Amino acid sequence: MHSVGILGGSGFVGGELLRLLHLHPAATVRAVASGSRAGKAVSSAHPHLRSIVDERFIDPAELPEVDVLFSALPHGNSQEMVETYASRCGVLIDLAGDFRLADGALMERHYGWRRHTEHRGAFTYGLPELNRSALRTADRIAVAGCMATAAILALRPLAIAGLADDTIPINVDARTGSSGSGAGSTPADGHALRAGAMRVFAPLRHRHQAEIQQSTGLDPRMTVTSTAAVRGVQVVARADIGIDVADLWRIYRGTYEDEPFIRLVAQRSGAFRYPDPKVLLGSNYCDVGFETDGTTVAVVAALDNLVKGAAGNAVQCMNVRLGLPETTGLHGAGLHPV
Repeated sequence: MHSVGILGGSGFVGGELLRLLHLHPAATVRAVASGSRAGKAVSSAHPHLRSIVDERFIDPAELPEVDVLFSALPHGNSQEMVETYASRCGVLIDLAGDFRLADGALMERHYGWRRHTEHRGAFTYGLPELNRSALRTADRIAVAGCMATAAILALRPLAIAGLADDTIPINVDARTGSSGSGAGSTPADGHALRAGAMRVFAPLRHRHQAEIQQSTGLDPRMTVTSTAAVRGVQVVARADIGIDVADLWRIYRGTYEDEPFIRLVAQRSGAFRYPDPKVLLGSNYCDVGFETDGTTVAVVAALDNLVKGAAGNAVQCMNVRLGLPETTGLHGAGLHPV
């Protein structure tokens, strides 16, 4: 049994980590830390875990040594966390954006701050479908962003097949639910202002764009809209590529036929003909679909931003690193209807 700790455990991602790890047959949560809720019951922040998780939050300074430490701290805080907590664990899995980008200039451009030079290159990008081999020996893992995950999984087969490169204009239109802003979100994400709204908050560029570029070699332009949904990410990526549907199926099946958490969804009829996060909520699946008119390709990908876009992907990375079956603790299907 592998011991696990969670830093920043009172947020939405921390709650999802707890939900998934509680049922994990090869991991046991030894401590859950929160600077703002130390001493309070875990269920005070995560009411869905009442009578399931009986622990109390501890002060981060009291975190014991563990085999695996998940950090769910807000973006920008992980650099200091590495200095303090890296020596207390065998494997450190960070879910913030601090170490996702290998290029420090890209980090400064998209996140607006510099990363400590000594930590560059120490982290492996945490997306098993992309970096499975490297993750098997990685002791520092930076989990991919939610919209970046969906877009990378949508576009990667086209890049592998040589149908898309950095000279082809690619537009990525992304939509995200309010939980993507985190538990400590701004007043603009409150229900009164969010309900019924479709707010374009990144019309020309979003920081996840850099992750897509780094992971696929493509040069996308990204637009992001916040929706009234609580959970879920959906991206539609478009590019002028001349190809027929049969060849698209061949390329995507060839890339993903052995991937346990990617499903190809492109049907001729039905309420959910193309990937829709509504049927993925609570699951670690990413659904990918596509359409073409012979000159333009549109690829649709959807996932739950808190699971495959964060906590579930982190647990999947842990499974790979520890040599466990990759699907361990992640078998659950999405909820329908919700």
